[in-house]
Order: sequence, then structure tokens, then C-alpha cells
Amino acid sequence: MSYEEFREQLVDRIEEKLEWRDLATFVPNKKTPIYNWFYYKEGFAKELVEKLLEMFEIKEGATALDPFCGSGTTLLVCKEKSIKSVGYDVLPVSVFATRVKTADYDTDLLRENMQIISRARFAQLNTKGKFPGIFYRAFSKYALEDIAFLRSMIIHLDREVREFFVLALMNAAIKCSYTYKDGSVIKIKKKHVAPLRKMFRHVVSKMIRDIEKSPRTEASIRVELEDARSLDLDDNSVDVVITSPPYLNNIDYTKVYSIEEYFIYGEPVPGVRAYIGLQAKDSDFLSEIPLPIQARLYFEDMNKVLQELYRVLKKDGHAAIVVGNGYVRRSVASSTSQNASHSEDVNEVIESDIILAYLAAELGFEVEKILVLNKRFALEDRTVKKGVLRESLLILKK
Repeated sequence: MSYEEFREQLVDRIEEKLEWRDLATFVPNKKTPIYNWFYYKEGFAKELVEKLLEMFEIKEGATALDPFCGSGTTLLVCKEKSIKSVGYDVLPVSVFATRVKTADYDTDLLRENMQIISRARFAQLNTKGKFPGIFYRAFSKYALEDIAFLRSMIIHLDREVREFFVLALMNAAIKCSYTYKDGSVIKIKKKHVAPLRKMFRHVVSKMIRDIEKSPRTEASIRVELEDARSLDLDDNSVDVVITSPPYLNNIDYTKVYSIEEYFIYGEPVPGVRAYIGLQAKDSDFLSEIPLPIQARLYFEDMNKVLQELYRVLKKDGHAAIVVGNGYVRRSVASSTSQNASHSEDVNEVIESDIILAYLAAELGFEVEKILVLNKRFALEDRTVKKGVLRESLLILKK
């Protein structure tokens, strides 16, 4: 079936579900214990995962997969509901945060270690040349001294508690920084910030209280640094997939989260080699659809992801995928008044949701529906409206 034929037949399966608009964002998680331990602006809400598990009738003992686990929302919900889960990501800070958020802790041991850190005599360490360049713009010199001191204390803790305190320090530091994320860049704006050591104690205390209030289950969790295009899972081993892949926007998340990455490794990390659609190569994938090269690369990679999801899902298993349409530049042929042909660049909306549904159908998935969760205008120069972008939830069945 051609893409245009598929697109025409799909119309009746596209439904607006705008009352779920906020569930496609991380915003509801910002006030939810443990879910808010790592702010991941590209994530979705825990309520969305809960609704989908109920919709697909996923019960205790089943296995869920999130191959783009982000901040670990899918896995954390599954843990609370005694559902086994597997999460992968190529962003190290995502894997780290997910592992810390889904681990089990002895809160008495955490408090003991916090007391040791709190009682330690502050040592003013030399910070000159000890941090990546952005740190000297992102933090005051007092905050940098606190970061250096607290890291020197945390690094000697046992691993079972060390990662908990690393994430706490990361959170406290970001709260005490001059930075904010704007799309694909980190921006700096000087402002008054709280003392970092005081913020660190506050964050740790809150995280410990969160653990004590949260339900504990024996559900197994596996979190690994792995490429979604080649999953280390057996065929027909997963009951449900709930995920949100990178959108068609060419954002390198290693740059967006470079400050957070430092707290894990202690030094700048190289760019991740395996981001969806970011390879520098040519492609004629989906040649029947007029697409810019970056979109072809994106959909070629996403086709490999969909192949893997189809392989690992059990028969009658569902995949729920949150995707956003893209707004990208493409060269198109035109002609001058003298009939001499040339090309010009134009921006256009790419219907990622429908194209991904088409690829899924070609692989054997049944496209049950596309739920439109959000709609917004594509803007040029921040004011000129150039079409409507959808954020959608693809419901697929094997």
C-alpha cells in the first residue's frame, strides 16, 4: 500500500484527546515524589503510563519495555504496580537517573551518611581549572567550592548510597545555578540563588521522605545504556511498550544535559554516537514522500526501532508511542521568470505520527488509533504561523 493510500484510510482512526494534553509533558511529574528527582523536560507524565497500563489490561507479573526511558517514568510506574520492566537509553544521565529513582534504599543508612557529610568540616578546595568551562558561567564561585567539597565527600561512599547522593547533588546544583534549558541550548541568566550546601541538605531530606512514603514491591527492573535500534531482548518477550522517542528536531541531548553528565563522570563526556536520525550520511529511505535528508535519516532509524519493537513484543501485545510532528527546512525546485530552474529552502510540517504509523503497518503492526494529545502552531521568527504541529500517541498492536 502506498503512503497516500494509507494516509487516506487512516483518517477514521485519528482521534483528538486534547484533555490528555498535559500528560504528554513532564509538568505533572514536577510535584510527584521520586518522579521529580530528575527534571527531564522531554518526558511524559506518570498518569499517562497508568492510563495505558489500564487500557491494555497489563497485570502484575507482566513485562513492560521503554527503549527511550528518559527519566524512568514508565519503569517507576511499573515498579509501583508490580510489573517487571526494562529500560534503555543512549543518554548516560537518563540511565543513571532511572537507575537511582527505581532502586531500593535503606533510609536509615541514607540518614547516617547524610550526617557524616553534614558534620564534616568544610574544606575550601581549589576550583580553578577543575570544571568544564560552562560551570564558571553557570555557578557562583561559592557554589563551585561547595560542589567540589561535596563531591569529595560523596565519592568515598559505598556504591549503594553513592549514586543516591550524586543525584541529590546534581539536583541541588541545578537549583542553585544560573542556567535554564531553551530547546537545544543551555542559557545563562544571573539571579539570586540559595547556598548550595543548604540546598543539598534540603534535597536529600526530601528524597529520603519520598522513599518512605512510596510503595515498595518486588518487581524486577533492568536499566541499561543501549541503542533502541538493536535491543538485547529475546523475541516475543515483552507484553507492552510505552515510550517516547526523540522528536524530529535534531537536538543533541548530550549538550542539553552536559552539566548533569559531569556529576556522573567528573569530566565532560563525548557526544553520544547513536542518536536517532543524527548520522551524517545520505539516504533515499521513503523516497515516495518528499522529505528533507534529516527526516529521511530519522525515519530510517525509527523504522529499525519499530522492527525491534515488533520482534520483542508478544502476539497481541501493544506499543504506545508518544511522537511529535516536525517543522524542518527542505530544498525545493523553483523557476525564475527566465525559466531557469533553481532551488530554494522552505520550512514545512512533517507528519511524523502518520509516517511512523505507516512504517509500523508495513512491518505488520495493526494501527489501532492515533490519539492527538496536543496541537500548536509552527512559528517562524516566533510570531508568523506556518501550520499546525501535532503531538500524538500511536497505539499499535502486534
